Amino acid sequence: MDTLLFPFQFAFMNKAFLMMAIIAVPTSLLSCYLVLKGWSLMGDAISHAVLPGVVLAYLLNIPLIIGAFCAGMVCALATGFLSEHSRVKQDTIMGIVFSGMFGFGLVLYTKISTDVHLDHILFGNMLGVSTADLWTAGIIAAIVAVIILTKQREFLLQAFDPIQARAVGLRVGWLHYGLLSLISLTIVATLSAVGIILSIGLLIAPGAIAFLLTKRFALMLPLAVAITLISGFVGVYLSFFIDSAPAPTVILVMTGFFIAAFIRANWRVRKQDAAKSDLSLNS
Repeated sequence: MDTLLFPFQFAFMNKAFLMMAIIAVPTSLLSCYLVLKGWSLMGDAISHAVLPGVVLAYLLNIPLIIGAFCAGMVCALATGFLSEHSRVKQDTIMGIVFSGMFGFGLVLYTKISTDVHLDHILFGNMLGVSTADLWTAGIIAAIVAVIILTKQREFLLQAFDPIQARAVGLRVGWLHYGLLSLISLTIVATLSAVGIILSIGLLIAPGAIAFLLTKRFALMLPLAVAITLISGFVGVYLSFFIDSAPAPTVILVMTGFFIAAFIRANWRVRKQDAAKSDLSLNS
């Protein structure tokens, strides 16, 4: 029992567990909408595009989260503008924009002298989060969660049928760019914990797993949060004993959940098909 409880004796491990619990809520809620809208690549684009903002914020000696948020919004707005004013498909434009901004960020990083390690920016440093990081993530997570839960019906209608949403009087443009703003804010909240690259896993996997497990959106939201909380706890806990980085371990655990959910969904489909076949033969 002492061995099982050993990780909880360290303050840095307790902060890691707390950080994971904080960022689980906004990432899970947003992931449901990203999966339904087919915006998985958008989350990937914004997460990569924040790098130049982080570097420029360091050069200007302003909080890194401000630079990250501004860069994420530039990526989102540029993608929307180019999609509306060109014949190129949105996924292609997103790939061009985020790879260009990510490359620009890497070039900037190599030209400056800094004690901020690139690995911490790209992959996070969950075991090194400070109290200030916890407060920042907590405030952002609360803001994002309240907005999503308050406007969940509007976001859902805009995700499924933008034309109908506009017809009933919803401000589709505000909902569209509002959701992009929430994605940027959430990536900022996860920056210190899981970094730029791994944040996309938290913005896609929970919604994808919940989507495989239920067809009810009202159940999908809490299910995604529960999956992320469990994956986060198990991943951080296992990383202590196998001596691995917590963030990638969390993503691996979540990937295992996705595989299990995928197998279960396929098994249920085959079982239903077999039942229908038997019914048709008997009739």
